[in-house]
Amino acid sequence: MIATFDPEAVYPWLPIVAGLLAAILLWAALRAGARRRLINALPTCKTTGVFIGLVEVKGTAEATEPLTSYLAGKSCIHFSWSIEERWSREVTETTTDSKGNTVTRTRTETGWSDVATGGGQIPFYVKDDCGVLQIRPDGAKIEAPMVFDEECGRGDGLYYAKGPAGAVANSDHRRRFREHAVPLHAPVYIVGKARERSDVVAAEIAADRDAPLFLISTRTEDQVSRGYAVTFWVLFVLGFVAASGGLGFGLQRFFVNQGRPWIPFVLGAAGFLLLFLGTWTLMVFNSLVDLRNRVASAWSQVDVQLKRRFDLIPRLEAVVQGLAQHERTVQEGLAALRAQRTATPPGESGPDFQAVSGPLTAIVERYPDLKANDGFLRLQRELIDTEQRVALARGYYNEIATHFNTTIEVVPERFVAGFTRLQPRALLEAGDFERASVTVVFAS
Repeated sequence: MIATFDPEAVYPWLPIVAGLLAAILLWAALRAGARRRLINALPTCKTTGVFIGLVEVKGTAEATEPLTSYLAGKSCIHFSWSIEERWSREVTETTTDSKGNTVTRTRTETGWSDVATGGGQIPFYVKDDCGVLQIRPDGAKIEAPMVFDEECGRGDGLYYAKGPAGAVANSDHRRRFREHAVPLHAPVYIVGKARERSDVVAAEIAADRDAPLFLISTRTEDQVSRGYAVTFWVLFVLGFVAASGGLGFGLQRFFVNQGRPWIPFVLGAAGFLLLFLGTWTLMVFNSLVDLRNRVASAWSQVDVQLKRRFDLIPRLEAVVQGLAQHERTVQEGLAALRAQRTATPPGESGPDFQAVSGPLTAIVERYPDLKANDGFLRLQRELIDTEQRVALARGYYNEIATHFNTTIEVVPERFVAGFTRLQPRALLEAGDFERASVTVVFAS
């Protein structure tokens, strides 16, 4: 027997339940908003320019030994499938009406139950125009498109070929087969924490409990960002309704006699908006501080690459020095090489982005035998790679610094930035630094 609904027993609890629900929805909305801000703030790294820490990369999913999905039979690096079976049953309900009479009725319930699930995934590589980067997907949130979706009965060969032999209780003998997968060569968008690989000197992206996000998606960056924006506003509106409506209906009866039944609705809405304003300000402040720290980290990567280039200079000097100890051209070239120093923070004397190709050009032209020297050729390749890394690091820094400068100048973030005294960061200028010039010199 089903008991009748007693609104008087619910009203005292309604404001509390509604308040808790509104707080949970607000927390979820701000979490989605924070992730959207994070995605918008991260510059895209090239696979050869990935730095240790939280990064964003784009490319295609590649693997030397891909998986084959269970239902669609597609080559992929990740897949998950499920099989559901429909059931129906008759349910008899007995209720008591307001006059004490017993009323019995019968209705039909239907639904779907999972009868089998599965999937698989493997480490893979994301490939862009610069190279490849290993991805370990365990622990990631994977957004994969649906590659198989069919419904059939027992007369279809698929029913038992891919599904189990048994059946659920009250089965209608209808099954639904669905599968999601990240196909081989599919474009992917990845946000995660990069770390050093244990097998080779290279980076990889893998799960990290301290990382705010580990996402592998076949959607574009714009689509992912819009998805978080929609989630934010939907949850915000639901939280607003829960706060104003729950408090309004729960306390309305106390204000009816005063002729002001609208007061609790206003109080609920105002309380929710004040809570949102406070938590939003905290979220913006934290995101701005995080962005400021990422700008500083990006600058440190520039400094690391310039220091790496500077460390190559004594080795180049040692190779060249043996050719002619006293010739003026060589000594001038070596002096120019020694002048290449590590960078200084922007806003002070500024980093030296002069390419080392100029001094080396004169030396190589005077001593063509260098092109046949194994040690020199190896150092040349390292230098080319380093110059490219310097260019990537500089571009990464300028992109994230530009985003930081723009963020602290637009409304309403500029009010939080002004309160916390955040200042714009200077951009790095390349001067006459040219990455391509190094390649041209040593390719001849």
